[in-house]
Amino acid sequence: MFRSNRVTRNANAVITGAGSGIGRAFALELAARGGAIVCSDIDEAQAQATVERIVAAGGKALAVRCDVTQLADVQALAQTSEDWFGGPADLVINNAGVGAGGHHIGDMTMADWRWVLDINMWGVIHGCHVFAPRLRAAGRGGLINVASTASFAAAPRMGAYNASKAAVLAVTETLAAELADTSVHVCALCPTFVQTNIMKAGRISPASSKFADNLMRWAGVSPERVVKSALAGLDRRQLYVLPQFDARLVWRLKRLLPSSYTKGAGFIDRFAANDMPETNHATDSESTRSRTGAM
Repeated sequence: MFRSNRVTRNANAVITGAGSGIGRAFALELAARGGAIVCSDIDEAQAQATVERIVAAGGKALAVRCDVTQLADVQALAQTSEDWFGGPADLVINNAGVGAGGHHIGDMTMADWRWVLDINMWGVIHGCHVFAPRLRAAGRGGLINVASTASFAAAPRMGAYNASKAAVLAVTETLAAELADTSVHVCALCPTFVQTNIMKAGRISPASSKFADNLMRWAGVSPERVVKSALAGLDRRQLYVLPQFDARLVWRLKRLLPSSYTKGAGFIDRFAANDMPETNHATDSESTRSRTGAM
């Protein structure tokens, strides 16, 4: 139960993709704030590693394997969490996600489109479908969907990723409206580059991955910084949390100068293409799922 007016304190929290990156940072921070944490991930060993760090610091946590693309898995996650907490979760963070890019629309395989949408879009839909009624019934709590700046500012060669995160933003806005008459806080976290393994674990063409790694090195921020911004925003009942300056700048540019923004993105794509040639399509064997959040 909450012992503070802030929903991020002493919360019974469920986090998907808690095995690494932003998800792990959420788990560690919420545990440090007195919360009991269910760390779910498709890689149970990674989730258990997060749990061990929490327990070593004196916290309370449970590892649960969950494939967010499967509704039954998410339903089982909710039930396991309630049994362990002794009641419904106070805070839900739909974080599990993957990265993909490097191909223009028409060049990216349908298999990769489905892979990205199944995890990034349907994973969040499943999380909201299962947990939102529980939060509504409780009349209080919080829910964070990890979206991305890509949710409102689509970049070339990232069609599937952009589409998946735009859907996450739309679902979050809808849910916030539907829960407006309750004390349930809802927000969309929209970062730019975060220093996680999403590039290495996603389906990114080698040339694009090198380009993105350079951007990550110079512009990326730590998951811990992003998480603290997200939790502060949730406590303030912000619908949108844009934790970095470049995210806020893009937000304003896109709304003030939409046509100019699109033309500028196209120019950058053509410029980058000189050092980023088209590569062969990605295949199922070329990558594994990422358990991070978004960029």
